[in-house]
Amino acid sequence: MENLNALRVFVRVAETRSFTLAAKRLGLTSSAVSKAITRLEQELGVRLLQRTTRSVGLTNDGASFFEHCLQILAQIEDAENLLGQATSRPHGRLRVHLPVGFGRRVIMPMMPRFLYQHPEIVLDAELSDRSVDLAYEGIDIAVQIGEPADARLIARRLCHLRFMACASAEYLAQHGEPRTPDDLDKHHCLAYVQMHTGRYRDWPFSQNGKARPKAVSGRLNVNNAESLLEAAAAGLGIAMISNFIAADAIRGGRLRPVLTDYVGEGPPVSVVYLPSRNLSPKVRAFANFLIEEISGNPDWDKITP
Repeated sequence: MENLNALRVFVRVAETRSFTLAAKRLGLTSSAVSKAITRLEQELGVRLLQRTTRSVGLTNDGASFFEHCLQILAQIEDAENLLGQATSRPHGRLRVHLPVGFGRRVIMPMMPRFLYQHPEIVLDAELSDRSVDLAYEGIDIAVQIGEPADARLIARRLCHLRFMACASAEYLAQHGEPRTPDDLDKHHCLAYVQMHTGRYRDWPFSQNGKARPKAVSGRLNVNNAESLLEAAAAGLGIAMISNFIAADAIRGGRLRPVLTDYVGEGPPVSVVYLPSRNLSPKVRAFANFLIEEISGNPDWDKITP
């Protein structure tokens, strides 16, 4: 094989399933990426990719080769990190995945401080609520809500979320305030709809340490927490909202918490990354930064239900 660049090009194409996206990430032209893959396939004597006019996929040989390439490139990065670990400052491109709401409300406002502290890092952040495979997609580090499903990942706890039922003062003046979760049957509830299943997310109440989930739905159901907040603030009903999203609206008087005796601890939030004998300085720096900034008693968790 001529050089390792061909492996890096192949890995980017396999991760993105696109010559165009791979070219953008590598700073190359699509033509150069296509030629590099063709040369690699000719050198190996096997077809690695299935190409159609709409997509690019891995062949069976390509999938096997991709897994080996990931291991090879990871070992090379480990070796580079080991050599320079004592004196190396965090540097290079850092690919991060963040959940939309938590990423936009909590993490992105912190990024100017992180980048100021680490001027040699270039950060590529994707905000989405999809499930990601860090190894397959080449993502360095991610923030996840809930227990990590991938047992391979190193997970470092940042905090726990709490969910609060909230409504505007105008709505409560008109319709009254519910005293128990069962009272919600008489109210307009604004549910979070899970579009891939069509189901509404249960509201996670708790009493005396025991979970008491409540099924709700109403005339307006949305798959976005920010939109639920705005609908509740506009007086359309009661919404169940994460504390980090609701905090500013509660402080500003746009929303009032209700059913506060039934608030329980929500899912954990963790920063996760793949295990490595010699963790990349940029990954370690980002994880340590988030832990220092968020762990303990974050500002948005000081709202008393």
